[in-house]
Amino acid sequence: MTENSTCLILKLGGELLKHEQGRRDIAQAIKRLSSIGPLVVVHGGGRDVDTEMATRGIPKHAVDGLRVTDADTLDVVVGVLAGRVNTQLVAAAGAAGVAAVGLTAADAGVTPVQRAAPYVAADGTMVDLGFVGQPTGDERPELLGRLSAAGFVPIIASIGADSTGQLLNVNADTLAGHLAARLRAFRLLIAGGTAGVLDEDGQTITSVGEELLERLIADGRASAGMVAKLIACREARRGGVRKIEIIDGTRTTSLDGRPGTTVGGSATTD
Repeated sequence: MTENSTCLILKLGGELLKHEQGRRDIAQAIKRLSSIGPLVVVHGGGRDVDTEMATRGIPKHAVDGLRVTDADTLDVVVGVLAGRVNTQLVAAAGAAGVAAVGLTAADAGVTPVQRAAPYVAADGTMVDLGFVGQPTGDERPELLGRLSAAGFVPIIASIGADSTGQLLNVNADTLAGHLAARLRAFRLLIAGGTAGVLDEDGQTITSVGEELLERLIADGRASAGMVAKLIACREARRGGVRKIEIIDGTRTTSLDGRPGTTVGGSATTD
């Protein structure tokens, strides 16, 4: 991937991958996007993690969209994301004719990760996130460049490891924003279950500039899950990513370029 990279980073929310038909639809979208240029996919799987935790009787605790992760929760997260969800998506992509390769952030230095420092939540409280990883470094991941150059589509589960080998849960939006900046991606596309950033009336804000982005994070108007997305968009924007969109991925045709919210433009619509 060159300095003027045409790479697209596609982040998929776990709600898009929970059912077989949804995975098939997303696989077709991945096929279309990968035919345009280099594509790197990052996925979450929070719904599946929640289901497995409930089955095991493990309570969920999250702050600003970030999952507080104790040892029991980490065991579930690793098994679900790096195991079932990643493999199912890779298989669906393969069935659609995509040369997909399943990875985690721990593979061959895809993303160096360190344990996250205590987190200051949007409401000002300090929270220990537990076994949660924060991506670090600014070097381009060699493995992703090699795979893309060879025509493969990396599909990355949001699990990392620190320098001691400790596995860590990495927020998928955070990972996608960090990779977009490191790869000097042309575009970051965050696809989830809502039609972009919503206002108080539930209507999509079509464009979020830097000033509005900071206000949405600071004043609590953004929902918990959206805070993590906006912070990821901010990192990508600061890393030089020129086109950033948050869209409704349940309408898979929108993955072809019809965004809900464009992030980083000059507009600061309230």
